[in-house]
Amino acid sequence: MMPTQRDIDLPLLKALVAKGGKAPARDVYRAVEEFFPQLTDADRSETLPTGGSRWTNRIQWVRQALVDRGEVTSAGRGIWAITDKGRERLDRELKSSPVVPAPRGSAESLPSEALVSSDAAAAANFPVNLEELAEDYTAAFERKVLQELIDREPSEFETFASKLLTAYGFRKMKVTNQHTAPDGGIDGHGEISIGLATMRAAFQCKKWHGSVGRPEIDKFRGAIQGQFEHGYFFTTSTFSLEARQASIRDGAVPIFLFDGHEIVKLMIDKGLGIGHRPIEIYEDRIDSLFEKE
Repeated sequence: MMPTQRDIDLPLLKALVAKGGKAPARDVYRAVEEFFPQLTDADRSETLPTGGSRWTNRIQWVRQALVDRGEVTSAGRGIWAITDKGRERLDRELKSSPVVPAPRGSAESLPSEALVSSDAAAAANFPVNLEELAEDYTAAFERKVLQELIDREPSEFETFASKLLTAYGFRKMKVTNQHTAPDGGIDGHGEISIGLATMRAAFQCKKWHGSVGRPEIDKFRGAIQGQFEHGYFFTTSTFSLEARQASIRDGAVPIFLFDGHEIVKLMIDKGLGIGHRPIEIYEDRIDSLFEKE
């Protein structure tokens, strides 16, 4: 039986400590596997209905939950790192129960109560609100997808932006792969038909941790002025208020801005690298069986 997210929680933290506090994601996957000798080749090769490894995806979800709690962070592209908060929690858990949990059903598994905080246990007494649960899931899923984009190399992010624009009808997309003059401000370009006209567009990508400011927008506009009718600026972070105000100006080439949150929304809208499947919800209608006819 494949370990649950709850099962993977502490082993992931311990795997990072064993790796010196940080390691590439692929090394963390292998280190976590060592805590689960019951994991079979079939478990490792199992895929999601939408593609991709179910096992790897499960570890990624756990990593995102730990990031949300401040126990894990990113130490570079594709590098996972444990934080001081994560170390403190791991120390507390190991002192209270030194055995790292194995998959449920194994003889070494800890009681499930030992892995649930008092707050979580209290919350478990309330009925599940599926609408709120769906909202929480969607928000967590968006954070997970965005983190995967952040972990990619800049060149991969540029190729991704080209595919995203292609999904929205752009043609002849080309990634420049040049980061110096004359195309230092242009990561790619293509064209799109609007009515009877064909318009040329360029795009730029920034994988920043901080907010992208107006100077970057102005430099990009300067690079495409006279060559393209409009531009698209993608970032995994956010844009400052000044940047957004400067993006559309009278008499200037319009620059359309897409931050990390907006990029994931576009991916979901077009199913770019993201799949979905329906979930059945059951309703209790037992009373109808006993109504008088």
